[in-house]
Amino acid sequence: MIRKQLKNILKGMAPASLYRKIAGLKGLLQWPPVGTVRFGDLRSVKPLGRNFGFYRGKPIDRYYIEKFLASHRSDIRGRVLEIYDNEYTVRFGEDRVTRSDILHKTNGNPKATIVADLTETDPIPPGVFDCIILTNTLQYIYPMEKTVRTLYRILKPQGTLLATLPGISKISHVDQPQWGEYWRFTEDSARLLFSPVSSPSDVQQVQTFGNVLSSIAFLHGLAAEDLTPEELDYRDEDYPILIGVRAIKP
Repeated sequence: MIRKQLKNILKGMAPASLYRKIAGLKGLLQWPPVGTVRFGDLRSVKPLGRNFGFYRGKPIDRYYIEKFLASHRSDIRGRVLEIYDNEYTVRFGEDRVTRSDILHKTNGNPKATIVADLTETDPIPPGVFDCIILTNTLQYIYPMEKTVRTLYRILKPQGTLLATLPGISKISHVDQPQWGEYWRFTEDSARLLFSPVSSPSDVQQVQTFGNVLSSIAFLHGLAAEDLTPEELDYRDEDYPILIGVRAIKP
């Protein structure tokens, strides 16, 4: 309010031409001054790559997914369900896993042990999994709440859901034509999404990963190898590339 009043006083006292010159100087008072930022290779309206960084190395969101799962590896035990393949079940579950199941929505995936739609409740019996790993899947499912209810239904009591959700991200030109792509998430929306089927005390952890630098790099298609571990691991809650959710069925 005071700033606006001072602005109006200055505008009334100074000639219009002088006021325009003074107003034009405000960009020079910023650091770096407006118009002097060096964008380098990133000064392009087109990304450096459109494949999430796969061509260069490990995608930055995969770096965060693996960091989240590694921190909860002890939850990956018993009978474990994963979507599309069981890469993370094998890597992080090790000898704690007694049975590994792979779910795919449609026929045609030779790795799948279960062909089912997570929005439908009938194909999978209730209370069979000790752990479900659901990495960056819910953005492709329009009825998310139905899916979350199915996930909780098929978990055993005290079973754990380890889910990751995209925050700042591009559209997947591979997955969007097949399934559709509907959602991006924040820490708040992730917590609310799981709250109807799990009390707040059962949603043990919701955490964000990313910062402005890693977000810019990710959108441009750079890989984790293009940044240092310190740059990747710095967390700024205003710039979430990934949201990780650990929820336990009551």
